[in-house]
Amino acid sequence: MSIHEPGDGPEHSAVAPATRDQPDPRHDFQLAKDAAFSAFYRATVSSLVGFLVNQGAGVHVAADIAQDTMLSVYERWDTIDHPRAWVHTVASRALVRRIASCEEQPVEQVPEPTSLLADPDAIAAWEARHDLLPLLRSLPPKQRQALAWALSGFTPGDTAEQLGLKDDAVRGNLRKARRAMAKAIKVREEGQ
Repeated sequence: MSIHEPGDGPEHSAVAPATRDQPDPRHDFQLAKDAAFSAFYRATVSSLVGFLVNQGAGVHVAADIAQDTMLSVYERWDTIDHPRAWVHTVASRALVRRIASCEEQPVEQVPEPTSLLADPDAIAAWEARHDLLPLLRSLPPKQRQALAWALSGFTPGDTAEQLGLKDDAVRGNLRKARRAMAKAIKVREEGQ
């Protein structure tokens, strides 16, 4: 048996461990962070995938980029003031990098289902229901980008700020995209 002097034991250390009587503020902070991120994820991930598809990504690529982006925002959650704008910006840039890399990744089989894409065979049906996708994909990249941001609820000013572009350039591309879409829809309707 050893004899301890007063102030020797862990109960007298400068940083006392949290007990059941004293909640650990770090634990509470982590729970609050996780709850806030979880709500953000549920509210944002599907529309983020759609945003990327509207910019020309395939559904699987869009889902992969969205997941990677959500992981990044979670890691930086405490430092980001506007997470919705941040994820759209980061995801958009990731898509541009992926397109620019032109890397093909052939696979023997269709990718396994994920929580974002529960049924890979349903992708074609989803794309068919969203019949504006071929029209969106026919737009030049800058116009498609401006329209995708607008369809996701961002103003031209927001888009310009997030992409580091001039407001007038975004407005011009958005105007051209809307005209092209209206013309394509009119031609398609007259042909039916």
